[in-house]
Amino acid sequence: MRGAPDPSNGAALSLYETRLSDAETEARALSGQERSIGNLRLAVFLSAIAIAWFAFDRDAIPRVTLLAPVALFVGLMVRHGRVIARRERVERLAAHYRHGLARVAGTWPDHGNRGDRFTDVDHPYAADLDIFGRGSLFQLLCTARSATGQGTLAAWLCGGADPEEIAARQGAVEELRNDVDRRERLALVGEDAVSAIDPAYLSEWAKRPISGGLSRMRLFAALLVVASATTYVLQGLGVVPPAVFLVALGAQAAFGMWRREQNQSVIRSLELAPAELDSLAILLEQIETSDFVSPRLRALQAALAEGDATASVEIARLNRRIQWLDARRNILFAPLSIFVLWTTQLAMAIESWREVHGPHLERWLRAAGEYESLCALSGFAFEQPSTCFPTVVAGDRHFTATAARHPLLPYERGVANDVALDDASRLLVVSGSNMSGKSTLLRTIGTNAVLAQMGAPVCAQSLSQSPLRIGTSMRTQDSLIDGTSRFYAEIKRLKLVVDLADGEHPLLFLLDEILHGTNSHDRGIGAEAIVRTLLERGAIGLITTHDLTLATVADNLAPRARNVHFADQLTDGEMVFDYKMHEGPVRKSNALGLMRAIGLEV
Repeated sequence: MRGAPDPSNGAALSLYETRLSDAETEARALSGQERSIGNLRLAVFLSAIAIAWFAFDRDAIPRVTLLAPVALFVGLMVRHGRVIARRERVERLAAHYRHGLARVAGTWPDHGNRGDRFTDVDHPYAADLDIFGRGSLFQLLCTARSATGQGTLAAWLCGGADPEEIAARQGAVEELRNDVDRRERLALVGEDAVSAIDPAYLSEWAKRPISGGLSRMRLFAALLVVASATTYVLQGLGVVPPAVFLVALGAQAAFGMWRREQNQSVIRSLELAPAELDSLAILLEQIETSDFVSPRLRALQAALAEGDATASVEIARLNRRIQWLDARRNILFAPLSIFVLWTTQLAMAIESWREVHGPHLERWLRAAGEYESLCALSGFAFEQPSTCFPTVVAGDRHFTATAARHPLLPYERGVANDVALDDASRLLVVSGSNMSGKSTLLRTIGTNAVLAQMGAPVCAQSLSQSPLRIGTSMRTQDSLIDGTSRFYAEIKRLKLVVDLADGEHPLLFLLDEILHGTNSHDRGIGAEAIVRTLLERGAIGLITTHDLTLATVADNLAPRARNVHFADQLTDGEMVFDYKMHEGPVRKSNALGLMRAIGLEV
């Protein structure tokens, strides 16, 4: 049975379609202007050649006439550049709304950042709950353009916050939910590609020890350049002999060689930084200039305060110094750059910036990353208005959800189920045939718990839970390289889940087809022992099975455990599922009937 189309996201759909249409229309118009100006530039260039021929070769017209086409060509060149920049900006905007429409329509797995670089196969739940990769929770949520924002969102997905922080993030997301213009401005930050430099590397760079006497060395370098320039002029005027200039130049060269290793260290550290710093400066300026209400967003603004200076201005200043270093590669400027100690002076200027502002850089990066992540969650809330903010409170362990749906499934494909785990009912043993919805139920619970504990809305009518650690065993595989069987890989994973139950917060365990790699006798004994251990350590959770003998586990652990199941019907040779959870163990299996229906002789 399929769910009904979501009637609640019509506002997002209509707004995105309108803005996409406007952006595409403007992009087409700008493309036309770009072609027209390009053609006009060519015509002006050709006319300038003709005028130059008449003026210089034939003396038929005044040579000053050439100034008109030259001036026009320069003006057209400036205008052409602005049109191209505007077109590229509008095209990024159109791509932003196309991605938004894809999320609303459920076709988003073909768009956006998958977060593959954050994949960790040893994480307690990331691989099983599709946190990263194609069709992942990260891909659905992530609109962050900077590496800083993407890293922060990935960290939030991989580890829950405390209830106070969750409530603060929820307040910020609610404030930003309908601010489509803000998210549009963020979409224009940088390009689709992430900077090649890791924000964590920038933080580490900012903390490196500073060489002593930096201000004195900067003054000394400036004096050497002044001395070289002055003696050059004086020897040209005959006031001093050329040897004086050569001595001054030699002293300057010796200082440059002495600083060469330090200069190269600075260049190697930051050559890849400008793209990230440019995005960071824009993000910080948006935070600084916004009129926020929620405490969490105002706290981000406070984190950027540093006397009279503003974080965005200081980051932009650092970025300019790094970019100016590239001038040393210009074939025309290179000789002069050596004469004025260009590389040495800029390297020391960057180190001087680090001395003053380096202690604040990590805080600025963290604020920018959190801001982008909150904006990403607010976009999810806007595009999925049928979601709700969960209640996460310390106290008795529990997870209670009404009409919970899988966040990664389109609304029309999702079927909602109610789930309640608490002290009275701490284990659900879920039985049913393959493809009946057992694994999807586990992922529905797990992904919504992840969303809840990162401060995001959840796909449910209501959801309440205590702070929980999450441990899963769903996709264990054998490994030829490591020499491990599927069963051995699973029991290693189960050991990891059991160890998680000794943590600060209670464990929410989600075990799919537990111990499916062994015989029914050993499976029943082993599964009951593992689950009993988990319950004794205060955990709550679900296990699934299509082995009906495991239904006795719930009976043996009653009243803390109970059986539920997903039903199916074989109709006209096809398996039909309702994907709804029912009380009690499954009573029948249609596996043999289905095999016969497709022509297998059994």
